[in-house]
Amino acid sequence: MTDTIARLCKAVDAEDVDGWLFYGFQHRDPLAEDLLGLSNAAVNTRRWFYILFSDPARCIKITHAVEKNYLSVLPGKEYVYSSLSELRELFKNYDGLYLAAQFSPELPIFSFLDYGTALLLKEAGISISSSGTLIQKVKGILNADGIASHERSAGHLYEIVNICRERLSSALANGIACREGDVQEWILDEFDKRGLIFNHPPIVAAGPNSRDPHYTPENGGALIGKDTPVQLDLWAKEKAPGAVYADISWVLYTGKNVPEELSSVFSTIIKARDGVVDFLQKELPRRRVSGTEADTIARKVLVESGYQRGIRHRTGHGIDTEAHGYGVNLDSVEFPDTRPFLDGSCFSVEPGLYLEKFGMRTEINVYIMDAIPVISGGPVQQKVTALF
Repeated sequence: MTDTIARLCKAVDAEDVDGWLFYGFQHRDPLAEDLLGLSNAAVNTRRWFYILFSDPARCIKITHAVEKNYLSVLPGKEYVYSSLSELRELFKNYDGLYLAAQFSPELPIFSFLDYGTALLLKEAGISISSSGTLIQKVKGILNADGIASHERSAGHLYEIVNICRERLSSALANGIACREGDVQEWILDEFDKRGLIFNHPPIVAAGPNSRDPHYTPENGGALIGKDTPVQLDLWAKEKAPGAVYADISWVLYTGKNVPEELSSVFSTIIKARDGVVDFLQKELPRRRVSGTEADTIARKVLVESGYQRGIRHRTGHGIDTEAHGYGVNLDSVEFPDTRPFLDGSCFSVEPGLYLEKFGMRTEINVYIMDAIPVISGGPVQQKVTALF
């Protein structure tokens, strides 16, 4: 039995379920394959099931006769079926079981169990609940090595922001034309030099393009002129197995004096961001706090400041080996996340506002250690950074 399976069994033992159901068909659940150590290159044209209990000796493997060795690397008793009727009969042996499974009406990031298969389980008398808290504990919680990896990644990102600030300031001061794509290439070059990898190129959005939270420069992007806000958003991690992402944002202004309109909006999102950290500092030592509660704190600041129509996204997301990870999100509206922050939780705090002329967000990363929120990386941004 691998250490990973032992860890999964221990997590099940701490939950109010009989077991954890893993299910796969045509590699539709990459999370299951990752957690169980299955190859995503293996042929998978038939449904397989793995019921994991707190005692690994009780685990159940169900595979199709065409792919009966698909789960051979896992512990447990093996059952093979070749027809739907045989599969239904096998399921009847587990009538009354209450199993966690990869589904959630609120959190689609791990909702892989299809409705048809869920009906088959229900017909057999098997009850299911969301595996969200299990996934959080085995995938969305960082150990000491994970935190160290995240801190290194965050340190790199803050250094890269400073490099971009200096290069853009120098270029504009010397009359050198710069486009959004040029700044994006600077960031990518730094990623390459530092051995960092990413799942999508960084965002560089100038002027009105900053109104799009997921803006991507095309054909070199827009020319960056003077007296213009520029939103940077960058995320990356080391190449090593198990490396953890960092994900930060920064707002520049290509002029000397930041207009009051920009400063006022930025002050509002800073207040929302810092309000979340202050709330966690106060509440976590005495009780569990959910992602929904944290998002509500940030959202309240934005709404009460008169910017409700400028809110387009949640105010934070989990971070682990994925930039948008499997841990707790700060979300009470789009993907409401009622899971609690635990020691080892790592997440972004990133309130943003998107108005008629421009948009901006601030993004920091936080992890929980001994019930205390710790901000990772370098000094966080407190005001819009003027380049001159």
